[in-house]
Amino acid sequence: MTNDHEAPFEIHVHGQVFVRPDVVFADIEQALMPMWRYAGARSLAGAAVGYYEEEPGIEFVAREHALQICWTVRGNEAFRQVLNDVCMNLNELADRGCAIEVTFYDRAFDEMDEDEDEDQAPEHEDESRDDFFLLFVGPTPSAIMQVQRDLLVQDVVSLMERHFDASELTGVVAEVDRLFTGRFDALVSSLELGKPPRGESGPGGGHGGGGGRRPRHQH
Repeated sequence: MTNDHEAPFEIHVHGQVFVRPDVVFADIEQALMPMWRYAGARSLAGAAVGYYEEEPGIEFVAREHALQICWTVRGNEAFRQVLNDVCMNLNELADRGCAIEVTFYDRAFDEMDEDEDEDQAPEHEDESRDDFFLLFVGPTPSAIMQVQRDLLVQDVVSLMERHFDASELTGVVAEVDRLFTGRFDALVSSLELGKPPRGESGPGGGHGGGGGRRPRHQH
């Protein structure tokens, strides 16, 4: 792992993954090993709190069969491969498709902000190396695509309801379904079910974000 003082990013991982009823804590610990080892811990319990103690951290709620993550670590771009490995491991445990939010916060940008005069607006916002993206995990490609579809429909409907009644958007939702059906059919036909669909990133798929800095999930 990168030395904490040299780490260029604070990386926040946030999401909830529902796992099969037979999954136990030891399975979760094994699946998340790349993350807790990256954090310099010897076990999941040792890294579960994360960088900020006020965050919920990493918790496995056995009675709900749910892995809950609200966790920050300091690191560099190598953490992307850690996330890829973790997603591949969670695919083996997942009960349904689930999304995980990942945000890379540029520490140098934050330090410049701290040096700014409190009454002076920052002049370097576009220089931030922040990055936000979603990763998806699930037991099958179709389960992953289902959660991708649901999130996309939610975003599209939320945007378009500013201009149209919900009843007018049936055709839009149907078109989104048609696109995902075509993508899944193409994936099956290619016999490459182990690879993410074209245009996605990570083993479970994902997409980048933008539009300014995202608030931190410290709650």
